[in-house]
Amino acid sequence: MGLYKAIRETWQENRSQLNKEHTLAWRQEPATIRVHRPTRLDRARALGYKAKQGFLIIRQRVDSGGRQRPKIRSGRRTKTFRQFKILDMNYQAVAERRAAERYVNCEVLNSYQVGTDSKHFWFEVILIDRAAPQVMGDRNASGAARQIGRAARGLTSANRKSRGLRHSGKGAEGAREARKTRNHNHQKRFH
Repeated sequence: MGLYKAIRETWQENRSQLNKEHTLAWRQEPATIRVHRPTRLDRARALGYKAKQGFLIIRQRVDSGGRQRPKIRSGRRTKTFRQFKILDMNYQAVAERRAAERYVNCEVLNSYQVGTDSKHFWFEVILIDRAAPQVMGDRNASGAARQIGRAARGLTSANRKSRGLRHSGKGAEGAREARKTRNHNHQKRFH
């Protein structure tokens, strides 16, 4: 058995115990924190992390539950101004965007979940420094480093999943259209 397979199996077997131990400590930390080594080395390596200059690991905390605005007290509102925000993003995509906003000179390579409790989700986001020569010399990471604003433009794996781009062919015809175009075509067809 290889090293990474052993790490993965150990993580799966002791997941609940490790989750409890980690989350107790992580609740006391800030929402965005840089860590020196990945919590799940096997997952980080599978997603492109390398232990060299230019690669950063950021642990990002995201609150679970619905995304709500403050309670609307009075006055008329448009039908779009509801209290519950409808976001087409999963928690992982939100975590990637928050990490990218904090580290503006870096690009998001990928991310993975490391823990959860009743209030929060924790993700480790792999960031790459665009200016580092080690990154630009790396065959796999240099392409992602050239895509400026990957997390904000929906180009990371988690964003592509929330945009419905994991499927193609029958049943996914409208997934790659722009949302405005899709709604416009739908209204045309039924009016």
